Amino acid sequence: MAGRSSNATSTRDRLLLAAGQLLHEAGDGPVSTRAICERAGVQAPTLYHHFGSKQGLLDAVVNYGFTQYVQAPDAGGDPVDRIRAGWDRHVEYGLAHPVFYVLLYGQIEPGVPCNLTSSAEALLLELFTPLAREGRLRVEAAEAARQFAAANSGVTLSLIAQPADDRDPAMSAQVRESVLAGLLADEPAGGSSVGALAVALSTALADDVDALTTTERQMLREWLHRIAG
Repeated sequence: MAGRSSNATSTRDRLLLAAGQLLHEAGDGPVSTRAICERAGVQAPTLYHHFGSKQGLLDAVVNYGFTQYVQAPDAGGDPVDRIRAGWDRHVEYGLAHPVFYVLLYGQIEPGVPCNLTSSAEALLLELFTPLAREGRLRVEAAEAARQFAAANSGVTLSLIAQPADDRDPAMSAQVRESVLAGLLADEPAGGSSVGALAVALSTALADDVDALTTTERQMLREWLHRIAG
């Protein structure tokens, strides 16, 4: 059993590696199932056994590429600095692996949430939530994560579309700081605006509050949302 499991893992990895290499070499061109199988040294039925279809394999390759830069944030330090570092890492990865990146966002369909980008938003939420609790956000943490992730991917796709010699390396940082300025409250905790304090209290209500019923918490969150807005 152990030998078969190890061999299956090795075959799967060879297919992932072959598909990734061919995608990189092909640029914007197509990659055939036959070429992938030849590079991996397997027959087509083996590919279908592991991934179900060629698209299943490509989705797995994209997922692998995505996880190379979507990592849990390091502990310690100011969350804003870690958010900035995450933005820069995202853009750097997209420019270094444009085929993977475009393939990732090419899977998006109207009205269908993208599971991979949801993972990025979840990690951003971990960083924005403590800022919300401290009264440092103008909007709720989940909304901040959505806006930041959308701007981050938009900048990356825009830079990928530009010829390498025409890219403005300062543009990414300028957009990043503009987005942060719109999300962060003007004053830190202790001197926060009423809106930022409303966000802080709304975030705190995500924890169990025995003094309020579920309905009362929902009503209070709605009022706080209006105040924050």
